[in-house]
Amino acid sequence: MEAYLRRSSVVLLLIVSFIATLVMPAPSPAYGDKVKLNLYYESLCPYCRNFILNDLPKIYDNGLIEIVDLKLSPYGNAKLLDNGTIVSWKRECMLNTVEACAINAYPAMTEHLRFISCVERFADQGKHHDKWKTCFQKLKIGPEDVTNCIKSGLGYALELQYADEIGALQPPHRYVPWVTVDGQPLYEDYENFTIYVCNAYKGPLVPQACRGSSLSTSTAPDSSAVCYKENYSSAKTNSKPL
Repeated sequence: MEAYLRRSSVVLLLIVSFIATLVMPAPSPAYGDKVKLNLYYESLCPYCRNFILNDLPKIYDNGLIEIVDLKLSPYGNAKLLDNGTIVSWKRECMLNTVEACAINAYPAMTEHLRFISCVERFADQGKHHDKWKTCFQKLKIGPEDVTNCIKSGLGYALELQYADEIGALQPPHRYVPWVTVDGQPLYEDYENFTIYVCNAYKGPLVPQACRGSSLSTSTAPDSSAVCYKENYSSAKTNSKPL
């Protein structure tokens, strides 16, 4: 009788396990370690804006997002003075801080990238001065975390962190957009970041984006399609905190 009960228990366990395999979702593919893709940029650089709006969305094509760890750094060519003032062109410091606060408020990459893209679209239309706040309504997200970040001085503190990050780059950045893959700069060839990401990826599963015909090269690198460091002596500044 005891042996019969043991066999019955084993059979019941096998049946439960089988049913579980039918109703439980299959595990996601193990892509392995992701490739670090970093974008150092500033909000009013037209080439940064073009990259964010037209090139960066490629990370969602053919599974590339599965192997990419994207990080945005909205500071760019701004300059930190000895008195703690951050100097940049006109309203760029303000928008850099807005986007830094968005990254902090919406830590999921897809969420803050959607917001930043919305802000950059208005900048592309020359409407960033008074229209960027409408992105909250457009994306149906609450504005409180971002606006409180700006008003409290947290945004300024975040910008100081981004200043440290871009200042520690080796080799030092010379312009923006400054795109790195696993820490290595792509220089003027940043639009072809997909190829560099795929070459750096060492995981067991290769997404379609990294296979044969899916890899395409855009036009030859254009050394003029960047915003170089400038002298900000005549620029408007943002004092601390913003």
